[in-house]
Amino acid sequence: MNINELWVVCQSPDFSEAAQALAERLGQPLKFDIDLTDLQAPEFVVVFDHHGVSLQQTGRKAPGPIRTEFAEGAVDHRRKFGGGKSQMIAKAVGVKAGVYPNVLDATAGLGKDAFVLATLGCTVQLLERSPVVHALLHDGLDRARSQSPFDDPELAGIIARMELLAVDSQNYLEQITDENRPDVIYLDPMFPDRQKSADVKKEMAAFHHVVGKDEDADSLLEKALGKANYRVVVKRPRKAPFIANKTPSYQLEGKSSRYDIYTLKKMPEQLGSRGL
Repeated sequence: MNINELWVVCQSPDFSEAAQALAERLGQPLKFDIDLTDLQAPEFVVVFDHHGVSLQQTGRKAPGPIRTEFAEGAVDHRRKFGGGKSQMIAKAVGVKAGVYPNVLDATAGLGKDAFVLATLGCTVQLLERSPVVHALLHDGLDRARSQSPFDDPELAGIIARMELLAVDSQNYLEQITDENRPDVIYLDPMFPDRQKSADVKKEMAAFHHVVGKDEDADSLLEKALGKANYRVVVKRPRKAPFIANKTPSYQLEGKSSRYDIYTLKKMPEQLGSRGL
């Protein structure tokens, strides 16, 4: 993974150990107590402060920080008002009454889709190989867990169904055996110019800078097809070509994105448990 210059900035002594560990892993400078308002370079910094961990673009006109948030904001709103099993992602993965597959999200990112699937009752393993993105996602899960289960028991149950691993999906898939196959493998490889919303543009610009594109998506799909029990689901921009030029069994198409579903065998009428 090729990471451009990316300072790790620690603004709170409570996070000094975690900030130092990330800086060492990235081979990047660790800075303390920097005024970010006048900082012009590097283009992005990872900030550890009392809000948690964020990826922040520098410069006076830079957009706000990118962080993983499950307890509030757009993701939480989707949890409460997002349409449940009628959502395209639910249909793509195969969620329905009595069927709650265990899902391996091999391209976790900020965990938004994994959170939706956990909200629907699936258990989800999230794989993330980028140390920066993993730090953001780990922080978001930790903050969500810190919410009192008495205040929001549903959120506590959802987060309990999400397991984050800092691994390369290619290597992880190779180690899956017949005894521990996931029901569904979910892929959402990163490509440029996916959608037009301001939030997506901000996130994609930052991710392309610190992570780059997923150049190995073709081989990842091929491995996934050999390791899932029932199906592999690939999220794509609506007009994008098939990954590896491989035609799916069927598609579900929305306004800006689509799901390519590769079915391996029929799901049973009862599968998994909501655990609620």
